[in-house]
Amino acid sequence: MKQLWLLVAVQATVAAASLVVEIVAGRMLAPYVGMSLYTWTSVIAVVLAGFSAGHWIGGRLAEGTPERALRANGWALVLAATTTGGAVFALRGASGPVIATLENPLAAIVTLSLLVFFLPSLFAGIPAPILSMIAVQAHPDRKGRALGAMFAAGAWGAILGTLAAGFLFISWLGSVGTLAVVTVVYAVLGLQSLMAAGGLRDLGAGVLAALLPGGLAACALTLPNPCTVESDYFCIRVIDATDDPRFPVRMMVLDHLVHGIADATEPTAMLNPHVMMLDGLSRLRMEGRAAWSAFFIGGGSYTVPRAWAAMDLPVAVTVAEVDPSVTQVAQEHFWYAPGDHRIVHADARQTLQREDTTYDVIVGDAFSDIAVPQHLITREFFELVDSRLNPGGVYLMNVIDHTDRLDVLASLVRTARTVWPSVEVWADPAHDPRVTRRVFILLAGETRSPRTRIHHDGPLPADAVRVSAASLDRILEARDPVLFTDDYAPIDRLLGDHGEG
Repeated sequence: MKQLWLLVAVQATVAAASLVVEIVAGRMLAPYVGMSLYTWTSVIAVVLAGFSAGHWIGGRLAEGTPERALRANGWALVLAATTTGGAVFALRGASGPVIATLENPLAAIVTLSLLVFFLPSLFAGIPAPILSMIAVQAHPDRKGRALGAMFAAGAWGAILGTLAAGFLFISWLGSVGTLAVVTVVYAVLGLQSLMAAGGLRDLGAGVLAALLPGGLAACALTLPNPCTVESDYFCIRVIDATDDPRFPVRMMVLDHLVHGIADATEPTAMLNPHVMMLDGLSRLRMEGRAAWSAFFIGGGSYTVPRAWAAMDLPVAVTVAEVDPSVTQVAQEHFWYAPGDHRIVHADARQTLQREDTTYDVIVGDAFSDIAVPQHLITREFFELVDSRLNPGGVYLMNVIDHTDRLDVLASLVRTARTVWPSVEVWADPAHDPRVTRRVFILLAGETRSPRTRIHHDGPLPADAVRVSAASLDRILEARDPVLFTDDYAPIDRLLGDHGEG
């Protein structure tokens, strides 16, 4: 195994496989801790730390004879296969105790990342210096070229692995299936190195050792998938909220956050406060109109469009939902029939920029983890929304914040006030004060709403109240709210220092 082309191929394959694991890591953590800036920061840091430790170990091992170095390389890859194949079991076994023990979500994210993905990265980092040293020693007259080829192979492998994971493997195979493939790739490369180092004797021992990662990968494939559908964007889960099959109620969970609740027999039921407010406030502001139009940023379980269809409201509905699988799940599991609703499977901001259609109501109900995506909270986006509102139109958006801080709410109000003359905040008066995380509705437009309270009848009667202007001003005066712009919108940081509440 001294031909440069073969060393380059192995180096590129190991690099590609290790980056596939890194991309899969973020998706696997999502059902437990969400898919946020902090999740990706932790995953990248842990994987790089593993690579660094592996490179250091591999550098020491590379100082031996080529045969000993290849043997060490082979066993490192077998261990990479074993820890990769066991990652699913490690995550499912550790997630419960870690999340229950560590109240700080950032600590939980970092700890889970370390426990599950550090060792696969460490063992995958060992081959690079070993293979590079062998390439240099095997080509003494072309040391620089050999070393450059190995570095290039690592970089290109990482690029191809990243693209393959994001665009192909996870979509085709899912996270567990992708890890199983990587496990097999590591094991095969490990056996190849062992055979090159010591012939059949080392190969036989390697085959026996490779049975463990192979068995782990096979067992992992038999585990129940926590996702009902694993799409290109989310782990989508459908959870039955009632045991009575005659009156089914279901929750849609995207990654780890409930995005909608629907009642099969009561399409107009609003079973969580923020949906009730989005529905009630939209109808309040459009009261008396013979016909109106609405644009939804995010579909979720499509609860409000479904309810409006059941109410036979004179509203033309457009929904921009980036994930087609969310729409499909809403139709298959949440009793949503699109009818004459227009559904656009694209980013809402891009859709509003591309089209010059105007609306009477624009509803922002998109989340990435518990935060609204950064590009949907900025002054520039609000200006775009305002340009797509008809005279007298309103913009409503969901806001999640912690009641002991309210930094996000204050910053969004400040930002919205740079665009609209009237900015209101509505809240659920029945909210449990012991729960610090709370959902608000920001409503912006040309004029104030005609009422300060709305009521919803149904299986769960509920009210919503408008926060007084004086209270809202005090919230802003007591803080230093951020003006969110396309250049600076640190919503993850403003939310990230808190537990779930």
